[in-house]
Amino acid sequence: MSTTENGGFKPTLSAFDATMIVAGSMIGSGIFIVSADITRNVGSAGWLVVVWLLTGFMTLTAALSYGELSAMFPKAGGQYVYLKESYNPLLGFLYGWSFFSVIQTGTIAAVGVAFSKFAGYFFPSLEMTDANILFQLGVLKIYPAQIVSILIIVLLTYINTKGVQGGKLIQTTFTVTKLASLFGLIGFGFLLASKSSIWDANWQDAWSMKTIASDGNSTPIFGVAILGAIAASMVGSIFSSDAWNNVTFIAGEIKNPKRNIGLSLFLGTLIVTIIYIAANLMYLSVLPLNEIANAPADRVAVAASNVIFGNIGTYVIAVMIMISTFGCNNGLILAGASEYYTMAQDGLFFKKAGTLNKNAVPEWALWAQCVVAGLLCLSGKYGDLLDMVSFIVVIFYILTIIGIFILRKKRPEMERPYKAFGYPILPAIYILMGTCFCVLLIIYKPNFTWPGLIITLIGIPLYYIALSKNKTVV
Repeated sequence: MSTTENGGFKPTLSAFDATMIVAGSMIGSGIFIVSADITRNVGSAGWLVVVWLLTGFMTLTAALSYGELSAMFPKAGGQYVYLKESYNPLLGFLYGWSFFSVIQTGTIAAVGVAFSKFAGYFFPSLEMTDANILFQLGVLKIYPAQIVSILIIVLLTYINTKGVQGGKLIQTTFTVTKLASLFGLIGFGFLLASKSSIWDANWQDAWSMKTIASDGNSTPIFGVAILGAIAASMVGSIFSSDAWNNVTFIAGEIKNPKRNIGLSLFLGTLIVTIIYIAANLMYLSVLPLNEIANAPADRVAVAASNVIFGNIGTYVIAVMIMISTFGCNNGLILAGASEYYTMAQDGLFFKKAGTLNKNAVPEWALWAQCVVAGLLCLSGKYGDLLDMVSFIVVIFYILTIIGIFILRKKRPEMERPYKAFGYPILPAIYILMGTCFCVLLIIYKPNFTWPGLIITLIGIPLYYIALSKNKTVV
């Protein structure tokens, strides 16, 4: 891959490639796991599906809204650029700082460790048990699975430093494979369900919300607490549906970005939303509700696959998740570094992150991202960090979509090849739903909110330090 005349990115990714990045970055390990926690929170088939429908609606609405912004600013940087242009550079930086410190790097770490955990089905030494501890530093325990996770991240980072073509090949191949595998699993599940009465049993009391304990006992939920249960449940489904906006970070590498970014956002999120809802309907077809809620280690897909395929089902799902997480991490790694590149160009990140190598990719930024993700793998706290930042991620989505309204007033003369679908109603509904989600999390799950907010606010002094020194440092 070569650079353009001005030394910038060269557009080489088609609409299909971009769609594979959207879908591939979204589907990691979440859909195979988080339905257990959701079911424990809401306790019924109807509400389980509602949580995924609400998440799908929010994701599609946000993606359709981002189409307008991507067409207005068809260059690398994505959400950082949208926030900077709608509000001010500080808000853009706060997003970029959160993105680098935990949102993207933490997701890469979590997905990498998920790969290693499921590889443990084939290589028992990768299971994260006390018997497999390599060494311990105080409270920090280092397992072989964490080392393998780091090696996978290093490998994918190295491949992406060699140019976008290698990353594109991996992304397309692995995304097509996991989409086909998921559709196959869902299809076999529905075929088996036609001979089962589990579906009818799960839907007999579909709309009575309750919590389900590990012993199978349930506690009814009434009144305003229903909203809290939905918000708590959506932490998992929103995390599973996140990273759809990664394609906007690499706009400089996409052909005809004014058209293809918006198109890929819509198609990618639609495909994944359909798969996620279908997967949960399949779970309800083959597993009793209590078995979904209390699946061992929350591995609902493993439990369902064992019913569908027998004992070999565990290994079928393990291979699927390894394929899924490998492809997912490639998309996250490929897209993330372009965000830091754009920030560095604005003097708000390490100077070296703003340079491209001979293959026209921000190699230094890729390796910086790799180092932070690797440290989060070792910390053992990446899962906690991701939970903390779920609140912040949605806040930034809300602010970005409000930015559409601001830019319509502030810069009406700008060309808008694509306008937000359903404007102003659908964007306004997303803003309302997202705000309710965040408020309910503050009330019912404060441990998900304040730590994430603190991480973000740490970026304020860093921003002014960067300005005062007039250097590209964080």
